[in-house]
Amino acid sequence: MGWNKVVYMMTGALCLLLTACSVSYSFQGGKLNYNIVKTITIREFPNRAPLVYPPLAQSFDNALRSRFIEQTRLVPINNNGDIEIEGEITGYDVQGTAVKGDAYSSRTKLTLTVRVRYTNHKEKDSDIDQSFSAFREYDATLSLDEVQDSLIRELTEEIVDQIYNATVANW
Repeated sequence: MGWNKVVYMMTGALCLLLTACSVSYSFQGGKLNYNIVKTITIREFPNRAPLVYPPLAQSFDNALRSRFIEQTRLVPINNNGDIEIEGEITGYDVQGTAVKGDAYSSRTKLTLTVRVRYTNHKEKDSDIDQSFSAFREYDATLSLDEVQDSLIRELTEEIVDQIYNATVANW
C-alpha cells in the first residue's frame, strides 16, 4: 500500500471522527421552535399586592421584557403575539423572622410573589398559569426603605429567571 493511500485513509478517518463527535449547546430559548413561534407580547404586570411599592411594577416589567427580548429570537409586538405573557404582582410581604430572647425579631423577610399566565398560541401543550415567588432576609435593625431597592432588584431577577426557565428555557 502506498504512502498516499495511507494519508488519504487517515485524513478520511479523521474527518469522519470530527463530524461524528460534534456537540452543540444553545441557551437561547431552548424549548422554542423558531420555525413556528416568531413573536411575543408581554403585557404590563399591575401591582395588586396588599402592600404596594410604586416602582415595583415598572421595574418588574422592564426586567421581564429585557430577558425575553435579549435571550430569545422572538420579535416583541403589542398585541396577538405567538406567545403572550401576562399576570400581576400578587404579593409584596414583609414579616419578622428569627425572634430573639426579648421577643423582637432579629431578621426581616421580604417576599415577592408574581402570578404569570403564559400562552403559546402555536404550541398549546406549553401553556402555564402559575405563581412564582422569591424572598430575601435582612437585618431587622435596617428599615425597609434602606434595603428595598436592592432587594427588589434581586427578587425581580430571581423571579424572572424562574419564569424564563419554566416557559422557554430547556431546564
